[in-house]
Amino acid sequence: MTTAAEIMTAGVQCVRSSDSVVEAAQRMATLNVGALPICGEDNQLRGMLTDRDIVVEVIAESKDPQAVKAGEIRTGTLVTVDAIDDVRKVMSIMSQHQVRRVPVLDGGRLVGIIAQADVAIALGNDAVGSTVEAISTDFDSI
Repeated sequence: MTTAAEIMTAGVQCVRSSDSVVEAAQRMATLNVGALPICGEDNQLRGMLTDRDIVVEVIAESKDPQAVKAGEIRTGTLVTVDAIDDVRKVMSIMSQHQVRRVPVLDGGRLVGIIAQADVAIALGNDAVGSTVEAISTDFDSI
């Protein structure tokens, strides 16, 4: 059994709830990622922030990205997996919730993140194809 901990990207960085959207975007650019976990001042995971969230919730609404805090624009229900979860369970959760990235927790503490690419590498083409299709169902028009 391959676990979430075995395929995750460890050492994931958070953006703080109190950080401005500009700070979050700069961190995404520096790390070359399209999403960051949002953590509170207590280091507890609060949500996920994507580059799309920034565009749709801030830029498209003509809000000031210096004034808007990362914690104000997180969207959707936070979906996580446990470090000990089997990769097939991770794949099922990603499909069910139509998320492309999922934070990995160990004892409630953020320890990593799993993206579609991590699942692809771990499982191979057939399993991944159906997962990507399920995740992307609402994105067919893009």
